[in-house]
Amino acid sequence: MMMDAGRVTIEELKRALPSEGLFQGKRWRWSDRPLSLEAQDVLFLEGLGKKLSAFQRVADKLYRASVAGDAPKWVSEWLDLGKPEEVVRIGREGRGSLPRVLRPDLIRTEGGWALTEIDAVPGGVGLTAWLQEEYGKLGQTLLGGSAGMRSMVTEILGESGDVIISKEAEDYRPEWEWLIGKERVKSAEQYRFESAGPYRFFEMFDWMGLEGIRATWNEKIKMEAPPKAYLEEKLWWALFWMKPLEDWWRKELGEGYFKELRGLVPRAWPMRPMELPPEGVLPDLGIQSWDELEGFSQKGRELVIKVSGFSPKAWGSRGVVVGSDHPKERWVKEVRRALGEWSQQPHLLQKFAHPEVVTHPVWNEERGEMQEERWKVRLCPYYLVTGEKVALKGALATLCPTDKKLIHGMQDAVLVPVGVEKGFRG
Repeated sequence: MMMDAGRVTIEELKRALPSEGLFQGKRWRWSDRPLSLEAQDVLFLEGLGKKLSAFQRVADKLYRASVAGDAPKWVSEWLDLGKPEEVVRIGREGRGSLPRVLRPDLIRTEGGWALTEIDAVPGGVGLTAWLQEEYGKLGQTLLGGSAGMRSMVTEILGESGDVIISKEAEDYRPEWEWLIGKERVKSAEQYRFESAGPYRFFEMFDWMGLEGIRATWNEKIKMEAPPKAYLEEKLWWALFWMKPLEDWWRKELGEGYFKELRGLVPRAWPMRPMELPPEGVLPDLGIQSWDELEGFSQKGRELVIKVSGFSPKAWGSRGVVVGSDHPKERWVKEVRRALGEWSQQPHLLQKFAHPEVVTHPVWNEERGEMQEERWKVRLCPYYLVTGEKVALKGALATLCPTDKKLIHGMQDAVLVPVGVEKGFRG
């Protein structure tokens, strides 16, 4: 009986899939139900958005204070490394403007949630909207309801605003075309601003190749997200953990938000070539030079090297190396490469967040039935910021096989919306 019900649900979902798909050339595995969260996790997600919005606002303020000489100069210098003068300039022009759509990457660990990224130009908007609508038709109770994601896009773009996509992000074109219609999804390489209000679906490292956009851009245009390349750097996590900036973060975030975010963000360090004094030690690593990092054992290498930003390697799972997943020779090579690229392409080192294993039923194509399997979970909630209000509009869960270190949308992963336990009232 349950098997037949599962088969019917999966067939309904597959039939409802747009004929051109939602991602170019990509597939995923199916489940007949969302990933349901307990009440405490739902409350956590509902409260997280304001903390993330506050972090973005304080980060923007810190960068500007650094430029003005009211905070350490090296903050803005580090965040501007490798960027063309034009990209730096237009980022500084947009006073007060911040991204309205925020999507964190959250990893479920045995100790709770770990926050590994905040994406202000997130993929998966159309996909999550589609999942909300289709699972909503099945009677499932979902975070954001069955129309949360669609309402978020409508609020930002209205009924006629454009989404501009670069070739680098072309894989995501189908989900946007399904969501708002092909005529409103424009190629960034040919786009010229005629009116304010488009949605930017490209990272700022694409900017210098977009001649029409560059020729018609001016600081009065209100684009979502604003073209602030410095806010797209993962290096913020290292800055968040640096002792010289601790008082700034405490004061601007408030003690409560500061402690909660410190509890979520894994320890991170900027991979900057430097020579410490004889008594100097890199905090929490217990080493006096990066050379000592090369000699860490496999267990000691439960660390991640990440490209910070302004690079095609800075999104998805590209540009990420988990130290314990590679032999020592590869680890040494990656450490030296990251340090050598600092002046043009900063990297950061971060503690690896060990995912907790959960069980969730998934459709087994060969057997033709639902089957309980074990997975690692990445959660991506989507928040809409409107002034002081931050609303949770929906969430996407990516369930990856337990033998994979990096959690992302591979073809053997499962993509489902996030639901809530029946009877929950926030």
